[in-house]
Amino acid sequence: DLGTSSVYIPIFLVMCYMAGMPLRYLMMVFLTGMLTIIFTVLPIWESQILQKDLIWMNILTDQRLRLILILAFGSISFIGIAGYLLYKSKYFYWIAYGWGIATVALIMSIAAGKVLKPYQVQRLIIFLDPSTDPLGSGWNIIQSKIAIGSGSLFGQGFLNGTQSHYRFLPQQSTDFIFSILSEEWGFVGGIIVFTLYFIILMRTITIIKNTKNIHGYYIASGILAMFFFHFVVNVGMVMGIMPITGIPLIFLSYGGSSLWTGMICIGILMSINYRQLDLSF
Repeated sequence: DLGTSSVYIPIFLVMCYMAGMPLRYLMMVFLTGMLTIIFTVLPIWESQILQKDLIWMNILTDQRLRLILILAFGSISFIGIAGYLLYKSKYFYWIAYGWGIATVALIMSIAAGKVLKPYQVQRLIIFLDPSTDPLGSGWNIIQSKIAIGSGSLFGQGFLNGTQSHYRFLPQQSTDFIFSILSEEWGFVGGIIVFTLYFIILMRTITIIKNTKNIHGYYIASGILAMFFFHFVVNVGMVMGIMPITGIPLIFLSYGGSSLWTGMICIGILMSINYRQLDLSF
């Protein structure tokens, strides 16, 4: 699914960066993706949430204006490329760089608008404004925020959470496990979870810095990216600052595949660390 497959993107980008790829190339991929998301979400936000006709939004909704915009951006990019090839000036290089990203993002947003399924569009709408469907698609995120807020500083106590035990929050043991932890253990419990993940990430960084094996270096970097992405997206999802994507919280969410993946990665990290130490007796 989309949520699981999206994990490969940060893994790929981090491993490329660690392999020595120039940052400007990685930023090109990142900025293109971000602009594609923005260009895709804005028309949905206008029609489904704002429910007003904004004149400037026509450039993203009217097919003719969008085609003109693509041609204009593409022409500027072409001029920048030609100027750079003729004069070898960084000025023209960055013109081609910036406008090229905008051109590709516009084209990809058109494709994304046609490829996205109705439930995926609904998730984007709920991310922007959960109150548009409080008893349907927005129920999970609304109840998740209530659970986190009701935990206060020290929580309601172990197994005393109302949102979990009264079944107000679906998927409580998988995607929204952090909401239940925050409800029962409060802000302190959330900080403990953050600290434990921080220790894992810092230990992984230490292994990356110390390893002398190039393959282990790349593998550990990819594992670091995976752990960080899972943590940030899942916690951001239950807090309502990121769209719901179905990404579990590794080591805490219920599910065999997630736990197996996390434990295998920890085993690989231990193996990488073991092979750089002199443990002969």
